[in-house]
Amino acid sequence: MPFPVWGKVAVVSLMMLAFSCFFLALSPANDRLPLSLGSAVYNIGNSWLVIMLYLLMMWLAVDLLRLCRIVPSDLFHDNGLVASLVCIFFFFLFGFAYTRYNHKERVPLRLQTHKSVDPLRFVLTSDWHLGYHNRRTELARWIDLINAENPDVILIAGDIIDHHYRPLVEEHMAEEFRRLKAPVYACLGNHEYFAGEPTAERFFRDAGIHLLRDSVAEFHGLSIIGRDDRTNTRRRPLHELMRSVRPETYILLLDHQPYSLEEAEAAGVDFEFAGHTHHGQVWPGNWITEALYECAFGAHQRGQTHYYISSGLGIWGARFRIGTQSEYIVAEVGQ
Repeated sequence: MPFPVWGKVAVVSLMMLAFSCFFLALSPANDRLPLSLGSAVYNIGNSWLVIMLYLLMMWLAVDLLRLCRIVPSDLFHDNGLVASLVCIFFFFLFGFAYTRYNHKERVPLRLQTHKSVDPLRFVLTSDWHLGYHNRRTELARWIDLINAENPDVILIAGDIIDHHYRPLVEEHMAEEFRRLKAPVYACLGNHEYFAGEPTAERFFRDAGIHLLRDSVAEFHGLSIIGRDDRTNTRRRPLHELMRSVRPETYILLLDHQPYSLEEAEAAGVDFEFAGHTHHGQVWPGNWITEALYECAFGAHQRGQTHYYISSGLGIWGARFRIGTQSEYIVAEVGQ
């Protein structure tokens, strides 16, 4: 930055202030701020965290180039042109990332089965993360997208709530859910535990969502199993839940975190739907999730069991997508 010392101190101070917003956003103190200010703190803190990651990667690359004498050492010192180019690059990169997040990909999925089941269309989603950053206006847009598909049933694989319950109450988001034109079934995610699962259960009831917490529901020849999140270390094993399932039905499993996929195969589940990974949200996070999970994103198969791991309709933290997508799945099942 071609600034005098006081200018550089001012810029670094603003960076430190933005970084401190991240910790304030996660603390109970954010709930004591006016809702609009709390949303600003959340968005600034989480957005800066991602921008800082990309700045770190860029300057590490620059230092490597300098060490290898590919670029001169003084190129990035007090250079107004370079500083301006860096700012312009980041402006367009994160403008694209924000636009990419707001665009919701529609993913069609056809599930073939030999079982006798009524032809059904259902919308599958996960990871809405409603809260300070995904507020009621955004939720209304998502509800309209889902209703436009005319589904027979809607399935949500956890993390409807982000971290703080307060924005959902103050903006009466439960009322928005009641505009959905099909029954909604959901399981808990780890963020429902962060918000407090009794609070989450109350919100689900108010929103008209059928919460499946280690339980089974039948819908037109479809057996929907909803597992409690693995945050609950005492959740029931899948093979116990299968005792409540009629094997002639099409068996669909909702489990927020896509660990131990072999359990669904061994239990004879026809289709498992999960989320949680966000596919890393921004590159190179997708490389990390792909190393951690057997399947971190998309369609997968083990034996006769099919899977889909969603990158999520919403997102945690910053509203950016780089190398990943926000999505909802429109699945049709039948012979």
